[in-house]
Amino acid sequence: MPLFALVDCNNFYASCERLFRPELKGRPVVVLSNNDGCVIARSSEAKALGIPMGAPAFQWERQFRASGVAVFSSNFPLYGDLSARIMTTLEGLAPRVEVYSIDEAFLDLTGVADPVALCREIRERVLRWVGIPVSIGLARTKTLAKLVNGVAKKQPGHGGVFSLEQGRDTEAVLGVTDVGDVWGIGPRHSKRLLARGVRTALDFVRLPGDWVRREMSVVGLCTQLELAGTSCLSLERAPAPHKSLLCSRTFGRLVSEPAHLREAVVSYAVRAVEKLRREGAEATSVQVYISTPRHRENLPQHSGQATVALPAATAHTPTIIAAALRALEQCFRPGFEYQKAGVMLLGLAPARARQISLLDLDPAERRRQQGLMAALDAVNRRFGSGTLRYAITAAPDRPWHMRQLRRSPRYTTSWDELPRVG
Repeated sequence: MPLFALVDCNNFYASCERLFRPELKGRPVVVLSNNDGCVIARSSEAKALGIPMGAPAFQWERQFRASGVAVFSSNFPLYGDLSARIMTTLEGLAPRVEVYSIDEAFLDLTGVADPVALCREIRERVLRWVGIPVSIGLARTKTLAKLVNGVAKKQPGHGGVFSLEQGRDTEAVLGVTDVGDVWGIGPRHSKRLLARGVRTALDFVRLPGDWVRREMSVVGLCTQLELAGTSCLSLERAPAPHKSLLCSRTFGRLVSEPAHLREAVVSYAVRAVEKLRREGAEATSVQVYISTPRHRENLPQHSGQATVALPAATAHTPTIIAAALRALEQCFRPGFEYQKAGVMLLGLAPARARQISLLDLDPAERRRQQGLMAALDAVNRRFGSGTLRYAITAAPDRPWHMRQLRRSPRYTTSWDELPRVG
């Protein structure tokens, strides 16, 4: 029979912030969204204070100070690097790994002689090598593994690892799990189930299968079967290729100057193409959008969007920058104060399987462009992101830059921000 484990980092962003700040142990910690807007992560101590997810930071500032809450701006370079270290550690211990999100991974432990012992070793190894605590749920299906991971996390007596056996224990766990907390049951289906009197995961499992399939499609039936112990979801070793790639940000302040908008759009285009090359893909068109604040009735509103097709599929940053600027010219309207912009790369395809076009560059020029981009990426990987960058994106203190007044140092990805021992 198949056997899956879900490894989930405990309060991941807050744990990352504590890693280099041991004095924060036991102190409530929250992490804010882009521009220091809302709470997106909380330590257990912050949750105990009643601070909700999505809480506007300015409304809770007094409570933060009164309760000694450590408040941080989001530091995604740090979180991403620590996540990569965790996933590498998992791949060295488990036979098969599926990276599910920045702080979660499924393991296929089918055939492992002592899976619980292995999970305890994994938990200890990740904590010792990376410094991040994790919880592990073990079950016969991925849906059950994700569900019982919460038991491992919330009940300290299990030592961070909970293995679910078929039978009475399964029903006990399902009976105390709200149906809306089940992986695969969204808010819409949750409301429908509650209206039918289905309140727990166990109630859902006991529904007639034909009703579930009719009302919730094959996806809902798959979730029901998984909860009942029948595995329907296999481990996905490689993520499905993206069809599009987006980089967007809300500005630190409202922007009206065309030059500042161009700087922002170029910056987002550069980041998007970097991600594109990491995935080994190329884009066939570039879309740009800009928008004013939606909820300020006293300000005139405008939302613009334009798409520019590329002559041939490419991951060459200057070519995509030029297309993004042409798209911006088409959607920009003077006289408005813009709050957000984004660049989306469309029509993505693997670079190695690209379709040849009559509009393609000369092969020698294409090789030159690819070599230039490879050299740029190699320098930035070795010496830190932004070591080599385009001049238009280098201007400091622009109004479109995000507010990150409380960002911690990028301890693991920036030479200038390495921790110092005095």
